[in-house]
Amino acid sequence: MRVIPRFHRRSDEQRAGTMTVMEHLEELRHRLIICIIAVGVCGIAAWFLYEPVKELLRDPFCQYVTQHPQSRPPAGCALVFNSPIDAVLVKLKMVGFIALGLALPVLMYQLWAFIVPGLTAREKRLSIPFVVASCLLFLLGALFAYVTLPKALNFLLGFAGEGVLPLITFDRYMGFVVLVTLAFGVSFLFPVVLVFLEIAHVLSPELLSKWRRWAILGIAVFAAVITPSSDPYTMLAMMIPMYVFYEASIIIGRILKR
Repeated sequence: MRVIPRFHRRSDEQRAGTMTVMEHLEELRHRLIICIIAVGVCGIAAWFLYEPVKELLRDPFCQYVTQHPQSRPPAGCALVFNSPIDAVLVKLKMVGFIALGLALPVLMYQLWAFIVPGLTAREKRLSIPFVVASCLLFLLGALFAYVTLPKALNFLLGFAGEGVLPLITFDRYMGFVVLVTLAFGVSFLFPVVLVFLEIAHVLSPELLSKWRRWAILGIAVFAAVITPSSDPYTMLAMMIPMYVFYEASIIIGRILKR
């Protein structure tokens, strides 16, 4: 039985995009191993970054409590938990989330490296711009989520009216913040997906221009579905950049066709 090395140089046939099904599976295994190692290494750093990240994510709730003293919960802006294992589970989830964020450049490059065999030499040279743009846009989306989080909390926590105090648990709050961050991060990758489909000749700038009205409707539905809170501040903060990115992808597609 032939043992396939985990890390090997790709053959000329693989670089040319003429890989068989088994070679594609071997290549996928190779890329997954690198991704797992990257996340594991970043997980060590994420363990030490947990406390500052936790305080950073808790700050919007503390701002709400400071600005609304009449709605101050008994625990102040401290987050509570109901089970002895909640703190352990939330910390492990948060460390995993931070590790994925730190390993994002490696993950995006491995994704691109897996699909490049089917692309031309000119398109393969776009790997570095693809990775850089993906990471920057994801971080920009996460930043947008953090900026809009105080407004979202003001809307959601004040929706019940007077006489009702929030008692937010540690796991629910961190889960909510992580979901909002992921939602914005993924939505900000929208132009990368569109430009890639234009490079692969699945879409064209002309077709995207023709579908503009339907795109606006689709973006609105997507923002309403993917945002955990579905409040107007969060939805608008996601819809407006996505539409700007849609128009930018049309312009970039036209430039790449020249």
